Amino acid sequence: MAGETKAKVIQLQANSERHAARARRAEARADAGRRHPSSLTNGAPVHDPAETAAVIHDLNEIRAAQGNAHVGDEESLTALAANIAAVAEFIRRRVGGDYSVDDFGFDEHLNESLLLPLLRPLFNRWFRVDVTGVENIPATGGALVVANHAGVLPLDGLMLSVAVHDRCPGNRTLRNLAADMVFDAPFLGQLARKAGHTLACTADAHRLLSGGELTAVFPEGYKGLGKPFKDRYKLQRFGRGGFVAAAIRTGAPIVPCSIVGSEEIYPMIADLKVIARLFGLPYFPVTPLFPAAGPVGLVPLPSKWHIEFGTPIPTDGYDEAAADDPMVTFEVTDQVRETIQQTLYRLLAGRRNMFFG
Repeated sequence: MAGETKAKVIQLQANSERHAARARRAEARADAGRRHPSSLTNGAPVHDPAETAAVIHDLNEIRAAQGNAHVGDEESLTALAANIAAVAEFIRRRVGGDYSVDDFGFDEHLNESLLLPLLRPLFNRWFRVDVTGVENIPATGGALVVANHAGVLPLDGLMLSVAVHDRCPGNRTLRNLAADMVFDAPFLGQLARKAGHTLACTADAHRLLSGGELTAVFPEGYKGLGKPFKDRYKLQRFGRGGFVAAAIRTGAPIVPCSIVGSEEIYPMIADLKVIARLFGLPYFPVTPLFPAAGPVGLVPLPSKWHIEFGTPIPTDGYDEAAADDPMVTFEVTDQVRETIQQTLYRLLAGRRNMFFG
C-alpha cells in the first residue's frame, strides 16, 4: 500500500553488551570491596591483617613496576616532615628573638641551624674530608688549634670548623682567628662574627682562651693562602709567635693540625700583583680556570682532604713571664711548625692521588 510505514527492527545485541559490561564492572567493584580493608561488612570496618598485607603487597608490586616508591617506605616522608618542622622552628626562634649573641657577635643558633648545614655538603660530598686524631681535641676547656693555611680562599678554616663540630668530642664550636680584611668586607664580616670568628690579634685570642673556648689560628696568614702551587705544603713563616704567648698566658694546650687537600682546590700558577694593588688585595691569583673561565673558575676543584689533629703540646708548665720571653715563644713556635710540617709529609707520602686520596 502506498504510504504504508514499515516497522523498524531494533537490534538488542548492543543493549545486551552494555548490560554485560555493567555486570562485569559491578563484579569488579564487589571483588575490590571484598579485598580492600576499608570495605564495610555489617556496618563495621574490616581490620583483617592478612587482607591488609595482601592489598599493600599488590600495590607495592604495581608501584615497583611503575618505578614509584613503596607504600611502606616512609623514610622520605619522615625526612620531609622533619625538615619542615626544623624550618618552622628556626623561623619561630628568629622572629621571636629566642636566641643569644655573645660579646664577639657569635650567634650559636644561626650557626647550628643554618651556617654549618650549608657547609656540610662541601665537607662530606665535595671534599670528602677524613678526620683523624679527634681524641686530641679536648671536650671542654680552652685549647688553641694551630693549622697550616692554603688554597687562595680560606676554605680550610671553614672545613676545620665542621670537622671539630661534627667529628670531635663535645661537638664544640671552633672560634677561628681571621684576618682583618674578612671583617672589613660587607656582609662577610658580619657573617664571620655570627659564625663565632674574630680578629687574629693577641687580645681576642687571650679572651677566648681564658673563657674556655676552643680557638684556631693560622700563623702563615696570607703568605700561606697566596703561595704558588709549586710551593704547596711547604710551610711559610709562622709570624712572631703571638699565638704561643696567648696560650702560655692562659695555660691552654696547643693542638697542631695538619690539613691535606686545600692546596689543590685553586692551584695558583701566577700572582698578578699590579691588579692586586689596584684592588687593595694581598694577591690576585691566576689558576688554570680563573680568571679565564669567569665565575666557573671560582668553583673549587674536588680534591680529597685529610685533617689530622696532633698530640697537644702543654703550656701550663710555663710561668706567665715566659710569654714575654722571645726565646721561649720562638722555641714553642718552631716545635709546632715542625710537627705540622712532618705530619704533612707523612700524609702526602700515603696519598696516591690528590682527587681520590
